[in-house]
Amino acid sequence: MKKNNIVLVGGGSTWTPGILKAMTTHLDQFGLNQVVLYDVDQKRQEVIGEFAKILFKEEAPEVEVVYTTDKEVAYKEVDFVFCQMRTGGFDMREKDEKIPLQHGVIGQETCGPGGFSYGLRSIRDMEEMVRDVRLLSPDAWILNYTNPAAIVALALDKIFPKEDKILNICDQPVNLLRSYSKLIDHDVNKLEPVYFGLNHFGWFTHIYDETGRDRAPELKEIILNGGFRPVDAEQRDQSWLETYAMVEDMLKDFPDYLPNTYLQYYLYPEYKVKKLDPNWTRTDEVREGREKKVFEECRRIVDNGTARDSKVVHNDAHGDMMVEVAASIANNERKTFIVMVRNDGIIANLPDDSMVEVAATLGANGPQPYAVGQIGTFYKGLIENQHAFEKLTVEAYMEGSYTKALQALTLNRTVVDAKKARVVLDALIEANKDYWPELN
Repeated sequence: MKKNNIVLVGGGSTWTPGILKAMTTHLDQFGLNQVVLYDVDQKRQEVIGEFAKILFKEEAPEVEVVYTTDKEVAYKEVDFVFCQMRTGGFDMREKDEKIPLQHGVIGQETCGPGGFSYGLRSIRDMEEMVRDVRLLSPDAWILNYTNPAAIVALALDKIFPKEDKILNICDQPVNLLRSYSKLIDHDVNKLEPVYFGLNHFGWFTHIYDETGRDRAPELKEIILNGGFRPVDAEQRDQSWLETYAMVEDMLKDFPDYLPNTYLQYYLYPEYKVKKLDPNWTRTDEVREGREKKVFEECRRIVDNGTARDSKVVHNDAHGDMMVEVAASIANNERKTFIVMVRNDGIIANLPDDSMVEVAATLGANGPQPYAVGQIGTFYKGLIENQHAFEKLTVEAYMEGSYTKALQALTLNRTVVDAKKARVVLDALIEANKDYWPELN
C-alpha cells in the first residue's frame, strides 16, 4: 500500500486532534509517510503540532510529523490536502454572528448574513491555496471542509472550472447518519443513504440497510414520538442539543424527508432569531467549551510527554470521514459518501451550475454521483432560492458588486427584507474591510 504525504491546512484547529487520531487509527487503510500541519497562526499551530508529534511518536513512529507556517514547506510534494481554514479566526466569526443579531436577523456561522460574510472572506484564501498547491503539487487531491462549504464550493467551481481534483465535503450528513444508526441500533457502515440538496440545505429521502429495507419511515416515527439527539449528546454544547431537537419540529411540518439540521434557520427564521442571544452566540460557547478544553488538554499532553491517557478527541466523525474519503480515493475503493458536485443534470429540475450535495461513489477518478431525478415543487423552490443567494454571493466577490451583495442578502430566507439587508450589509462591509474585496 502506498504511503501518502498529507498537509492539513488549518492545523491549529480544535478539529485537528480528531483528524490526527483518525489517521493513526486507519493506517492499515490509508498509509502515511509524512503529515504536515500548516497554519498562519503560529501560537495555535505550535500547541497542536507538539501534540501531533507525541501522538504519532507513540502510535505511528514511522510517520514523519512537521508543523509550519511556511506554505512552500507545507504544499511541496503532497498527495492530499486536507483543508479546514478559518479566515479571520474566532474574532471575525463573532462579528458574523453578532452583527446580524443586532439588527434582528439570524446570526449563524454558515447560514444567512453570517455565512455570506464568512464566505466572502473564505473565497480569497481558498483561491490562493489552490493556486499555491498547484504550483508545488500539481497532482494533489484537495479535500475541502472549509466553511461555508456551499459558497466556497460554488466559487472554486467558477474560478477553477477545469479542476477535477478538488472535493468539497461536510461532516454533518455523517453526524446525522451516526445519530440515526444509534436510534435504530444498527451499524452505520451498513446504512446506504439517499440524499439531495445543497450543503447545509438538504434532505435524506431513504436510508437503506444491508437487506435493502428503507429505515427512514422507522426513523421518522422514532423522532416524532421521542425527539432527536446527536449520537455524542453527552459531549455536545447546549446549542447543538437544541439544534438536533428542532428536527422533530421540521418533521411535524414537513414529513416527506429527514432534514439536515441547518434547515431550521431557513424554515423558522423568526422563531430562531428570538431564541438567539446577540451578546452570547455560538462563538462564545465554543471559546468557553471545545476551544478551551482542546487546547488545555493538548498543553497537558505536551507537558506530560504522552498522549496515552488523552481525552482530547471528543467526536471522531469528522476525522474518520476525512481519512476514509482520502482512502477511498487513494485505494480506488469506490465507497459511497455524501459530497458536493456540480449538478449537471443530477437533480433534473435544478440549474446545472448549482453545487449540489448528493450521494456518490468515490474512487481514484473522483466522485461518481447517483442521479436524483426531479424533486418536488416545495424543495425545488427552496433550493433554487438558496442557490440564487449563493451564486449572487460568489458573483459579488468576483465582480466587486455591492448590488449583487445586496440582492444576495435580500433573497436569503433568513433576511427577506431589503432594508434590513442593506443595514446588515453595510455593517458587515465595515467589519470586513481588511478581508473583503471592495464592493461598489
